[in-house]
Amino acid sequence: MFIVIYRFEVVQGLAKEFEQEWEELTLAFINYANGLGSRLHKDAHENYIAYAQWPNEKTWNEAGAKLPESAQKLSAQMRSRCSKFEVLHTLYEVKNLLKTEN
Repeated sequence: MFIVIYRFEVVQGLAKEFEQEWEELTLAFINYANGLGSRLHKDAHENYIAYAQWPNEKTWNEAGAKLPESAQKLSAQMRSRCSKFEVLHTLYEVKNLLKTEN
């Protein structure tokens, strides 16, 4: 499993729109690009941190090209709501003891 951790600094007043677009874009990656989903969090500074799972690094690298044009536009719109967007880490899973909800 390949993990990507992102940080988004969202422009004040645009959080609701950002969250909706993040959700729609995550579903597009699942439906069109073999993404395994993501979790969205907020840190103490009100930045959004997303943890996304992919089967492997190659799938992640090729994901954007597999999205339909509507999802590519959604990605651009979501990024426009951010004053800063960055990939904090790319990680390779060694062991997984994360419990999923029942």
